[in-house]
Amino acid sequence: MERVAVIGAGIGGLAAALDLARQGLEVTVYERSAGPGGKLRAAMFGDSPVDAGPTVFTLRDVFEELFTDAGATLSDHVTLRPLKTLARHAWSDACSLDLSADLLQSSANIGEFAGAAEARRFLEFCARAKQIFQTLDRTFMRAQRPSPFGLVAASGASGLPQLMRISPFTTLWHELGKYFHDERLRQLFGRYATYCGSSPFHAPATLMLIAHAEQNGVWSIEGGMHRLAQAVAALAERNGVRIHYNSGVRNITAVHGRVSGVTLENDEWHPFNAVVFNGDAAAIADGHLGKDIARAVPQVDKRHRSLSAVTWTGLAETGGFPLTRHNVFFSRDYRAEFDDIFSHQRVPAEPTVYVCAQDRDDGGLKGTGPERLLILINAPPIGDRASNLEIESCRDRTFRHLERCGLTVSTSPATMRVTTPQDFDWDYPATGGALYGQASHGWMASFRRPGARSRMPGLYLAGGSVHPGPGVPMAAISGRLASQALMQDLASISRSRTTAMRGGMSTA
Repeated sequence: MERVAVIGAGIGGLAAALDLARQGLEVTVYERSAGPGGKLRAAMFGDSPVDAGPTVFTLRDVFEELFTDAGATLSDHVTLRPLKTLARHAWSDACSLDLSADLLQSSANIGEFAGAAEARRFLEFCARAKQIFQTLDRTFMRAQRPSPFGLVAASGASGLPQLMRISPFTTLWHELGKYFHDERLRQLFGRYATYCGSSPFHAPATLMLIAHAEQNGVWSIEGGMHRLAQAVAALAERNGVRIHYNSGVRNITAVHGRVSGVTLENDEWHPFNAVVFNGDAAAIADGHLGKDIARAVPQVDKRHRSLSAVTWTGLAETGGFPLTRHNVFFSRDYRAEFDDIFSHQRVPAEPTVYVCAQDRDDGGLKGTGPERLLILINAPPIGDRASNLEIESCRDRTFRHLERCGLTVSTSPATMRVTTPQDFDWDYPATGGALYGQASHGWMASFRRPGARSRMPGLYLAGGSVHPGPGVPMAAISGRLASQALMQDLASISRSRTTAMRGGMSTA
């Protein structure tokens, strides 16, 4: 039986482990934290878990397929509730707009907000986003990392016209200008670039597909997003995967140019035929997993790093602004905000603020008293070379902007924790705190991400830093692509060994 190690119990690693185990391989997962999830984590405040990582659950079919292939049903393991309001957006205390799961309701809201012409163009934009999503879903996002020529070949003659209409060579910001003449709406939909850790002024227009992914449904998960990781981990264990928590990996070892095993932080060495690394690929290139494999992935140019963040997670009293589950409070100068981050490498003078109010749904606040909040602003990925980013000044600017938009947040140090790019760099070495791998800037950015196969035989990659990119469903897809590549390579090795034996001489 082939023995496979998976490093990291994030969603990508868990998906790879589950797929490999159900195909008969002996799979062991090593996770240095006390539980599964990776970035999909929760912070505990007494008995209250607060999501401290990804908070938006979309592309449900990705997980339906993962569970179905393992002989299970997603809805039997997590309770999902569809949200009628996708997000509430504000620019001041007198200016806000809701996007709805009902397309026509969103169009009506936009009509009241910015006029009938903008509402009509919004529907045209949604049709375009759907077309881009359908063009790239199977040929790119769920395929082994293609080259530009490979993508054209995979689309075939019938798909070429559609491929030419996805606008890969123009920026998201430029393309949005064709649909939205109101700068606020351009800003709202330009924010989708930040889902990939990027600037809307440099990211390709293909990211419009995110609008369709959200329009297809946004759900909340009862108990929090981390429950999804727990459910996948439990299913993996039922399929024979062994998961070791509080077990960090120091090195991935290699012999004769092929992976041979892993050395744990307690100096134990374990032999494996293959390893799936579910972490930021930059850690390998920087030698954090040992010199044997440092050249297995390309070195990441620090100038291409994605966004980091400053977050405040915990319990707080709120007032004023009527929060829903997902809320965005936009800065007054969007271009200056991203110039601050990517050009000047500093926290924006006035940041856009995301607030996830985890005790709220379409009906408002559930219960009374302090509520669970994740407050996030984008920040530069300088956690490996900057000081404390003047965190108090950063906090003052953030909460003052919320007050300008009508929201008051009352917190205390005991009930609210701050996380900075330095903290993220500690958790994810060699990233500077970048949370999404490489930024998706320019039409070639998606092709620069490593694929499932590394340069070293036996070493495979999964997670948000590799193809198809960041986000919870994308990480799951990356894990499945790593499993697929590994199984294909095993089959190829098996065939070559069989051929060699028949000829009377083995060269394997």
